[in-house]
Amino acid sequence: MLREIERWPEWAATVTSVRRLDDGPLAVGSRIRMEQPRIPPTEYVVTELEPRRSFTLVATGPGVRTTARHLLEELGTGGTRVTLGVEMAGPVGGVMGRVYRRLTDRYLTAEAEGIKARSEGRV
Repeated sequence: MLREIERWPEWAATVTSVRRLDDGPLAVGSRIRMEQPRIPPTEYVVTELEPRRSFTLVATGPGVRTTARHLLEELGTGGTRVTLGVEMAGPVGGVMGRVYRRLTDRYLTAEAEGIKARSEGRV
């Protein structure tokens, strides 16, 4: 479900549009364009992917590199723990990180709640 990025707007109110910019299955090097409220449209590249375990998206802009990590851990109970994280680096990254920190935290919380609701069949 999480790797079906084109479907994120179905369960994540923080994502209004996701479009793949290339064909084939999601893989290292895949490019996507994401639109979110209050954030300029952003192009991400998949830089790491371990099937059924994790993937990382990276966007670069003038003076900033945004890294979004998605980690799935199977639990002995039959469930899965999902960990989401975003960091901003680069000459402007520290400032951008502080400016967007509250918004980023709200978005990550909402996305985690959306993943949980979707996996429980509530969305």
